[in-house]
Amino acid sequence: MSWFWQGVLLLLALRLLVAMLNAFAFPVLRPGRAPAPPAVSLLVPARDEATNLSHALPGLLRQGALEVVVLDDESRDGTPALVEAFAARYPGLRLVRGEPLPPGWVGKNWACYQLAQAARGEVLVFTDADVRWEEGALAALLRRYRGGLLSAMPRQRVGSVLEAAVVPFVIDGLLSFFPHPLLRLRFAWAGASNGQVLALRREDYLALGGHASVKGSLLEDVALARRAKAQGIKVDLVLGGPLLSVRMYRSYFEAVEGFGKNFLPLHGNRAVLLASAFYHLAAYTLPWLLGQPLLGVVGVLERLLVQAKAGGPLTYALLTPLAPVLLLPVYARALWGPRRWKGRVYPGP
Repeated sequence: MSWFWQGVLLLLALRLLVAMLNAFAFPVLRPGRAPAPPAVSLLVPARDEATNLSHALPGLLRQGALEVVVLDDESRDGTPALVEAFAARYPGLRLVRGEPLPPGWVGKNWACYQLAQAARGEVLVFTDADVRWEEGALAALLRRYRGGLLSAMPRQRVGSVLEAAVVPFVIDGLLSFFPHPLLRLRFAWAGASNGQVLALRREDYLALGGHASVKGSLLEDVALARRAKAQGIKVDLVLGGPLLSVRMYRSYFEAVEGFGKNFLPLHGNRAVLLASAFYHLAAYTLPWLLGQPLLGVVGVLERLLVQAKAGGPLTYALLTPLAPVLLLPVYARALWGPRRWKGRVYPGP
């Protein structure tokens, strides 16, 4: 075996070891009883989310929170009318009309900042409009919460084979890349978080500077986690298990646009981004094309472990060799295309 394939084997073995560690160490939310909950505000930023909210609001309203607050971020669809129709039947639901986006802010961060200002609860739980909350999810989250910043990774739902090849590969790949015990370290680089479900006590949120402190970041969840680590505030991350799920994108092409917006800030610079594209092709695709099927099997085994832990169908792992190829448009968009999302264009880092 050449030095190139030996290097690929080493990298795959390391990721397989991390996946095995996280299979035991990564906590998962489970149904069960919770102590008397504090006053919780469930906070939902929404821009053109009428379709998602029609499915998400019933689950959110069953959580027993003090309130559910939806901020309409200048939607161009029926989002405000939908929320108002629900609010007429559920007194615990409020609609807040968002102010225009100021210069220097990312849309979601501005929406979350306004939500925090409007919230009445002791604990603030930010959640995306496409996240589905099953009954008992909030109780399970609060049972895990011990102060600081807690976030959860919902189980991924997809609607096509192309989505199934790409979305779990990117999102659930954290389970074979980031060993959960690193969160116990005090170093800022050891912070990891997921903004789809993010919980903080109000005093911790204010101590971090809230979303105003990361107003221009496209990866505000990671930025908040690193700020928390730097200030000695506890950071925790769990899997949503059977209680939280999400369909992030409605098509492969929407996934290309969404991931293309985030990939460059996620990797830090263009050199690392290009190295990432080459690494994933070398580790998961080229072994099948260049006569190294055993290496290909190791890559699929790693992804089988990841899918088993994440709670998604194991068949997603069989699409692993296709994922790096299908991600090439994402890398290209991250390198050269505009960072566009929901009608807004954001400057590069």
